[in-house]
Order: sequence, then C-alpha cells, then structure tokens
Amino acid sequence: MCTHRTPCPDAAGEARDLAAVVRSHPEQGWRLLCNGVVLFDDDGELLPDGRACADHHVWLAPELVSA
Repeated sequence: MCTHRTPCPDAAGEARDLAAVVRSHPEQGWRLLCNGVVLFDDDGELLPDGRACADHHVWLAPELVSA
C-alpha cells in the first residue's frame, strides 16, 4: 500500500502506528495512516482487515520524588 521511498511499517507490525498520516480528522478523533490503519485519539486502532486493537502502548508514570 505504501509508496514512500522508505516504506512505512506494515499494518501487522508493532510499529504500525508510526506510518505516515494520509488523512486527518481531529474534529472526529481519528487519522488514516499510509498502511491502512485508522488510528484513534484514544490510541485504539482499526486494522485494514477490520480488526479492532486496543491501546498497545505501555505508559510509564514518573516516580514520585520525596522531599
């Protein structure tokens, strides 16, 4: 699907959300990526084959510093 000189990550890979944005609708909360993935603002994803994926990122909170 991707025609970039350096191809975007495949929709099946873990780095799929790093593909180039081809359409953006921030007012609706989603972006279409070059690899066919629809990326939602809540970090959920819709893959080209119709499967929905929940947020797969591991968000780490900074440790609290005691005074």
